[in-house]
Amino acid sequence: MIAPAAPTKLTHNEVIKEANSTLAGSIGSALANPSVDRFTDDDTQFLKFHGIYQQDDRDKRKAGKQFIFMVRGRLPGGVVKPDQYLVFDRLSTECGNDTLRITTRQGFQFHGVVKSGLGKLMKGINEALSTTLAACGDVNRNVMASPTPATSPLVEEVLDHARRISNALLPKTRAYHQIWVEGKQLDLTGEVEGDFVDPLYGKTYLPRKFKVAFVIPPLNDIDVYTNDLGFIAIEENGKLIGFNVLAGGGMGMSHGNAETYPRLASTLGFITPEDLEAVSKALVTIHRDFGDRTNRKHARLKYVVEERGDDWTREELERRAGVKLQPAKSAHFDRQGDLLGWQKQLNGKNFLGVFVEMGRIKDDDKYQLKTALRKVVEQYKPQVRLTPSQNLLLVDVNDADKGGVTAILAEHGIPVENQGTPVRLASIACPALPTCGLALAEAERLMPNTISRIEKLLAEIGLADEEIVVRMTGCPNGCARPYMAEIAFVGKAPNKYQLYFGGNIQSTRLNRLYKEGVKNEDFENELRPVLTRFTQERQRGERFGDWCERVLWKEKAAAAEPAVLSN
Repeated sequence: MIAPAAPTKLTHNEVIKEANSTLAGSIGSALANPSVDRFTDDDTQFLKFHGIYQQDDRDKRKAGKQFIFMVRGRLPGGVVKPDQYLVFDRLSTECGNDTLRITTRQGFQFHGVVKSGLGKLMKGINEALSTTLAACGDVNRNVMASPTPATSPLVEEVLDHARRISNALLPKTRAYHQIWVEGKQLDLTGEVEGDFVDPLYGKTYLPRKFKVAFVIPPLNDIDVYTNDLGFIAIEENGKLIGFNVLAGGGMGMSHGNAETYPRLASTLGFITPEDLEAVSKALVTIHRDFGDRTNRKHARLKYVVEERGDDWTREELERRAGVKLQPAKSAHFDRQGDLLGWQKQLNGKNFLGVFVEMGRIKDDDKYQLKTALRKVVEQYKPQVRLTPSQNLLLVDVNDADKGGVTAILAEHGIPVENQGTPVRLASIACPALPTCGLALAEAERLMPNTISRIEKLLAEIGLADEEIVVRMTGCPNGCARPYMAEIAFVGKAPNKYQLYFGGNIQSTRLNRLYKEGVKNEDFENELRPVLTRFTQERQRGERFGDWCERVLWKEKAAAAEPAVLSN
């Protein structure tokens, strides 16, 4: 007799979402209780849907856990109005650690928030007509879009589409507003807590997070292929005619788990703008209905697309959306990254691209970026736009105001031109230690010094002006998109990293693992021989990542082939 199949065991997150579909938990009552400095383990999962991570300062764990919170804003396309920016700046000082951090998804993060300041911070963000709802959690996250107003006449139109899709994919729970704006536990008068069902996400939301991005060729500043759902804008004769649809991208993986891996999104076809919302909602529901709810490490949409195939995904998407996808249009990318310094906008005004190392807006003795930006925004009222490379654009500056903006920045040690070497300007890292609970190694705190060492090495071998995209993360989850970089350091253990080579400047190719367990003090020893070979063997104008693909990986593949025995 064949034994019956074992019942499917859902993850704990699925169980608690089923039991508390409003996402309220007991957050409101815990928030009002000054005698506790933290939330329960279940409430910490609900808090993520509200844009909040409960953390602790890992540098201080020997003295016992000191709980702090990271709060992430939802800012479609990274657009921040001047008055909003000033509120965020003030709240980061009053409620956080006096810094703002630009995320790789064009949002702001407030770090070092204690529980007693959490309510004030959240209410202040919402009073500034912004939100943190669904900036984290098993829902669609912040919708990204190309922010640079000098690269295409389509930028503002595409930003409008990003805002529209962001609103369309927001969860409908009333808990967020009642807890953080009205300041009370959710009161579902006349309703039963377990009866609430979100009209898009259902009772248990998604198996894991979902990410959407819009990009405008030829600049892939969004790393569009790393998203669950990507839209590549297609222009004809200066007009937006529609979008190529991508599905199934994602960076996260787990060390030693072959069932997890980074994946580039598949191109499914072309749609016109009026079908954006239907297609977006349809792909969300595919993830909702087919994603793995038994293993959160295997729960992203990319595994559904990879395992069921592009054709199945396309057909299911068309059926759910009621839309027939056309063949994808031709689209070409030539690079990723940001325009820095003063640039002319297509509307005749100006914007200033400001390099923000590791995305951390802060003051120190010589470099007072936070104060400088506050003064510029107070006096000149530019719109602020955040970029996926963790930089910042000051937008819509009049010609007459450029000198004043430059002067304020200079007074605080912030250069407008020559903001850094090419390799430094192309670097990003995740926060990692001491706040992220997933970090296995340093990233943000180590990366500036790592870049200084790489700069010295490049100068020694005659590559002082070479741009190489370098990224670092403290764990393999990939928040800084390391698997797209030409050189990447991925934390595996304290002071040990995986070293990856071979991404490209277009951000259309994954890199590959070069070596395991590289210590910080050995970075130069590993990089020097490879970079030296690159200087000697590169073709004219060839980038490091492309040389790796053309030479290094072919050599390794040949070396791995079994020898052919002669007769």
